[in-house]
Amino acid sequence: MTEADRIFDRFPPFIREYIFTHSWENLRGVQIAAARTVFDTDHHLLLTSGTASGKTEAAFFPILASLYEAPAASVGVLYIAPLKSLINDQFGRMEELLQESGIPVTHWHGDVSASHKRRLLETPSGILQITPESLEAMLIRRSNDMVRLFGNLRFVVIDEVHTLTGTDRGNQIQCQLSRLARLIGHQPRRIGLSATVGDPELAAAWLAGDSNIPTDVPRFSAENLRWRLGMEHFFFQNADPEQADDQKTADPEKTAELDAGYEYMYDCVKDKKALVFSNSREETEYLTATFRQIAERRREPDVFLIHHGNLSAALREDAEMKMKDEDTRAVTCATVTMELGIDIGRLERVLQNDAPTSVSSFLQRLGRSGRRGQPPEMMMVFREEDPLPNTPLPQLIPWGLLRAIAIVQLYIEERFIEPPREKRMPMSLLLHQTLSQLASGGELSPRALAERILSLPPFRAVSKEDYRTLLVSMLNHELLQMTEEKGLIVGLAGERLLGSFQFFAVFKDSEDFTVRAGDREKGSAEEIGTITTPPPVGERFALAGRVWEVEELDVRRKLVYVHPVLGKMEVSWPGDYGEIHTKILQRMQKILQEDTVYPYLKPNAAHRLAVARHLAQNTGVTDHALLHLGGSTWCLFPFLGTRSFRTLRRFLAANARELGISGIEFDGCYYITFHMEGDREDFLYALAPLLARGMDCEALVGPAEMPLFDKFDPFIPGELLRRAYATDRLRPDEALAFLQSLVEEG
Repeated sequence: MTEADRIFDRFPPFIREYIFTHSWENLRGVQIAAARTVFDTDHHLLLTSGTASGKTEAAFFPILASLYEAPAASVGVLYIAPLKSLINDQFGRMEELLQESGIPVTHWHGDVSASHKRRLLETPSGILQITPESLEAMLIRRSNDMVRLFGNLRFVVIDEVHTLTGTDRGNQIQCQLSRLARLIGHQPRRIGLSATVGDPELAAAWLAGDSNIPTDVPRFSAENLRWRLGMEHFFFQNADPEQADDQKTADPEKTAELDAGYEYMYDCVKDKKALVFSNSREETEYLTATFRQIAERRREPDVFLIHHGNLSAALREDAEMKMKDEDTRAVTCATVTMELGIDIGRLERVLQNDAPTSVSSFLQRLGRSGRRGQPPEMMMVFREEDPLPNTPLPQLIPWGLLRAIAIVQLYIEERFIEPPREKRMPMSLLLHQTLSQLASGGELSPRALAERILSLPPFRAVSKEDYRTLLVSMLNHELLQMTEEKGLIVGLAGERLLGSFQFFAVFKDSEDFTVRAGDREKGSAEEIGTITTPPPVGERFALAGRVWEVEELDVRRKLVYVHPVLGKMEVSWPGDYGEIHTKILQRMQKILQEDTVYPYLKPNAAHRLAVARHLAQNTGVTDHALLHLGGSTWCLFPFLGTRSFRTLRRFLAANARELGISGIEFDGCYYITFHMEGDREDFLYALAPLLARGMDCEALVGPAEMPLFDKFDPFIPGELLRRAYATDRLRPDEALAFLQSLVEEG
């Protein structure tokens, strides 16, 4: 008997029937490996294999077999996912799998009805699918009931692990699992799932947390790459800037026809079931409106949907349902919200507007297409403003095109995926978990509180002195209160924070206005989504790929009532576009240096790259990191990732006077320009002694700076914020190595 046969025989009838129904001729390698760990060991398990490789079934088949053989006396399996939509999708798939098993499955998040949740509370059993925020609410509000609900918990499954490692949300899950294990008196086994983990050993250590249980990481043979991949490039010319802001009088037909890039993108997805990814909500909105504009001009049907985090749940779910429908030819323009593993059936194509920021994101997006035996298919399209004769050298380089090629080549050549990031001083989460612990467990002495909190995995690097500083500040601001017995409890300001459902989430949320359209007098005003800053009555804004005119503002209730109008506008939300790894920048430099012909480049893109290579090689960009651009303007091309580039920029600014430079400017993490009256030798002569002193990151953060990034940062003392910024957002080793190589180059 083969190992696959042995494992198959251990599966209960309902799983075997599921396998037969789906016409699986044999178990896949990932399914055999998962069953081996679950059946034959007591270890944790990290499953890392490609999108649509059957990871979810691989994890759940042996888990459910164990649960079927010996039913749990409480919730037996806890499934944690970062998105409500992912939970909804998995809930439907689990219901189908468990139909004949007698094992119940419950999904639990903010959009699920109270009656559905009540059934689980009355009879805790089976599988609970939940978001980190809802689990936090349980720990706080139902702390006395956790043993009844989870006392016999066997497994915790964490989906999309790559989105969680090194983030406050992922660290929150680590805290939750540690606190839950303390309450129920044992460590449930953990299973992590991801298609794109860069360093499996680091991810496995994150998954294990403080459980002291080994984590198995099965290895699979490298997949044969079968992609349909293309990249194309277009120049566009901006309209007269004096007329650009007049959105109401712009000629939509002329605007669309002037931009060949948008027309090409439209043709790429015309008559196909496709996803169109952009790197921001702004780009997604504008692209959706443009596609609808082109369709109207061509007198073709509007099949364009939109999906991002500021849209109403109804609009997002409508897009998901239409994409799942096999008979619907729809095109959805989306952000990262459609990047994760929601099953939307077989896509014919993925279109990427500009370059993704990471290899991981590229693979996730590419993997949305090509399911059910077909190779994944992606087209990337780059639009760039037609340069003027006086455009500076750094702006003549097609950075987006280079980044896309570098991302693809790094995976083809090295199977490189960005390793998990680590956050050593998550101060916002530290404050959050301090309040959560006291709210759920009641009064603790400062020493006992420190022992509980600082022993949680995310806070191992936080010193007792820094935690004391935080506690004193929380007392001063009435987030905490000291009792007569010298114990700590939640203070009045802390109670106000805990009183809002928004407390449970550790990611930053803005005080957005809800947008409604329709007849509000009849109570039929439909929710469209949210915006951060509403315009005055009579003015217009874009949302859901359409333009709306404000009818009424209800500032107290944060409501905006609107009606639709024709046209297209730009829109903006606060936020950043993620970090870029140094290896991507270094590969971009190599692309400029080599003469390799990449088969996936279409004619315009190939020509644009050839021109960029010629320019870079003739001007010295490929050979010299410091270039004179003329007059007193100089430029550095460090080819460093986001954190190292940020460190370099701060180092130059902190030592600008000694280096004799001023007017420092930069673009992304591609180049830094500055003014200098001296020459190259003067700069390097001044730089050498500075490097001999080393690079102190804390000294690069100004004493008056308040680096507010995370949700509860406004409540954190400035000295801790500055230290956390220096620790977690700066990287001195690569910046220092670059400057030393510059000095050695002479």
